[in-house]
Amino acid sequence: MSGTVATVFSDAQKADIRRFCGYPAYGAGSAGFSSWRFFQAFGTLEYRLNNLAPAEAAVVLLYCSTLATIEAAIPGTSDNLDTESAAAWTHNADEMLDRTNLFDNWRRRLCGFLGVPPGPALSQAGIQLVV
Repeated sequence: MSGTVATVFSDAQKADIRRFCGYPAYGAGSAGFSSWRFFQAFGTLEYRLNNLAPAEAAVVLLYCSTLATIEAAIPGTSDNLDTESAAAWTHNADEMLDRTNLFDNWRRRLCGFLGVPPGPALSQAGIQLVV
């Protein structure tokens, strides 16, 4: 028997991992032209999601928990978009950008851990990643 252990992520967890890594929706399966089979990096991601060791899967879930917390804080910055300063409090005009950059940094760390390049939704501005 091989030492490979199949990783059991729920469909929702896989969808979040793909999204956090910047990859598009997987859809109902691997059929059609836009299937992961046509994109080497996406195929590598799918392989990893299905074949991580239990300790590695635990690390991925920790990344997902951290990313979900950071992501949830970003929309709240819109509450202060209309206020430059109030009494002793001064609004950080770069709060949304700072939080988004932090989120994207953690997303890239997850990609690095999984050994896949950041997906198209996470590519650098002005650079198109072709895989």
